[in-house]
Amino acid sequence: MIRILLFLLLLSTIFSCKTADSASVSEMDEADKIAHKYIITDGHVDLPYRLKVKNFRLEKEFLGIPIESDSGDFDYKRSKEGGLDAPFMSIYLPSNLQKEPGASKLLADSLITMVEGIAAAHPAYFQVAHTPGDCEMAFKAGKVALPMGMENGSGIEDDLSNVEYFRNRGISYITLTHAKDNLICDSSYDTLDTWGGLSPFGKEVIAEMNRVGIMVDISHVSDNAFYQAIELSKSPVIASHSSVRKYTPDFERNMNDDMIRLLGKKNGVICINFGSTFLDGEIAEKTNAQRAELMKILQENDATYGTEKADQLIEEYRKSNPSLYSDVEMVANHIDRVVSLAGIDHVGLGSDFDGVGDSLPTGLKDVSQYPNLIRELLDRGYSEEDIAKICYKNVFRVWQQTIDNAQI
Repeated sequence: MIRILLFLLLLSTIFSCKTADSASVSEMDEADKIAHKYIITDGHVDLPYRLKVKNFRLEKEFLGIPIESDSGDFDYKRSKEGGLDAPFMSIYLPSNLQKEPGASKLLADSLITMVEGIAAAHPAYFQVAHTPGDCEMAFKAGKVALPMGMENGSGIEDDLSNVEYFRNRGISYITLTHAKDNLICDSSYDTLDTWGGLSPFGKEVIAEMNRVGIMVDISHVSDNAFYQAIELSKSPVIASHSSVRKYTPDFERNMNDDMIRLLGKKNGVICINFGSTFLDGEIAEKTNAQRAELMKILQENDATYGTEKADQLIEEYRKSNPSLYSDVEMVANHIDRVVSLAGIDHVGLGSDFDGVGDSLPTGLKDVSQYPNLIRELLDRGYSEEDIAKICYKNVFRVWQQTIDNAQI
């Protein structure tokens, strides 16, 4: 009798494991199906600048880089695997260029030309997109749409006419600043509080962005600049790649609860950044401590960052001090928080792929892994329509409304 009972118990265990495995596979299949049924737009992918600093060229031998690559977080093959259809290409302008008149605009033009060149070189795979309708056409054709956002309004310089110039070049949003206060507004990373929020010129820039149909992006700006921009803008604003400050209390780069509530009232959208230090304050604190310790080691050994000596020291340090990562569940926590504060219509995805280096969370290491997040959302009870809103409908709503409100 005991043998029979043990045998039945073994069968029950095997059966329950198979059932659990089958359920797991079924849930992943459903997530993958949703990822490919709907458009996925990502508010911020840093491919252009990554290619720029790696001496990207459009000669024949380089044409495969955006199609399939072992480096970086983005390419066509992995985008199709993960269901990414409309990643906003970041036209990233480093803050140090602000010191040299003309340098920011020159780099912006070169990166826009690069994106156009990628689409021209690979017309079967990519299409530059200026509107949500362009993205929908590309999706139906099996292409990856490439809308563009300019990360740092420094490219406008001190010339208001450059706002319309960049709209004509295909820019759909402008992040008002980056790591330093600029001519438009103060940065969340800076400490100078140059303008107390927006500058007088910055207020003109926002009005001109509204007029020509460019979305106002408040990622990177100071809190004062956010409140002033959202009240001044006649169209809803976006945060193209920010997360929730509740989980990173000392990180002004993220948005606090009051800001998120106001963003919802004003019909805007926050696109959640996937960087581990954007997701988890404890990881950020430990990572910063590691970075400080590592910099001290480099200084003590007279090793300049980027040299072979420094690389060896960094490699040795990492063996006993591995990088720390958040996870896909934490990304979903940030989405949950926005939904609880502002509603399902006001959250999207803004990964910062190719922009946050080796800090992406477990389960979201590159553009092939969006289904992992969709599965997590399904497990938490989000409906298919909810997920479609998060994946693209919310951002497309703001984008189209901004275009519709334009006065040109």
